[in-house]
Amino acid sequence: MKKLTVTAAAVWVLLVAGSVFAHHSPVMFDRSKKQTITGTVKEFVWTNPHASIQVEVMNAQGGTDVWGVEMNSPNNLVHEGWKRTSIKAGDKVTVKINPLRDGRPGGRYIGITLADGKYLGGGDTAAAATPGQKKAGTGY
Repeated sequence: MKKLTVTAAAVWVLLVAGSVFAHHSPVMFDRSKKQTITGTVKEFVWTNPHASIQVEVMNAQGGTDVWGVEMNSPNNLVHEGWKRTSIKAGDKVTVKINPLRDGRPGGRYIGITLADGKYLGGGDTAAAATPGQKKAGTGY
């Protein structure tokens, strides 16, 4: 009986661990590529486990595509200078992402440049050092 209980517990742990890793798998994003999108914030969601942004971006046909950008947790974003009120619907932004591998409009957040030129992000030191951009909290 004890062996059956231990086996059942081990199977349960493996099942739960598998779903946790599947949820946090970055395999859907092409981390070897960086892409910059510019558009208007449609929605900004500040929630766990991941904040997210929807950005309306002009396409080649003259219409707009809505790009879904998955971000880090709000707790981690705060350490990059974010606040719940950093952006809102209607704001013009430029977002650096790792695009989705399948070519759909979306990606994983690297950093963002706000309309006033302030840069928020921690995952891309090259973008943070771009001349003319002000990194949050630095005054320059």
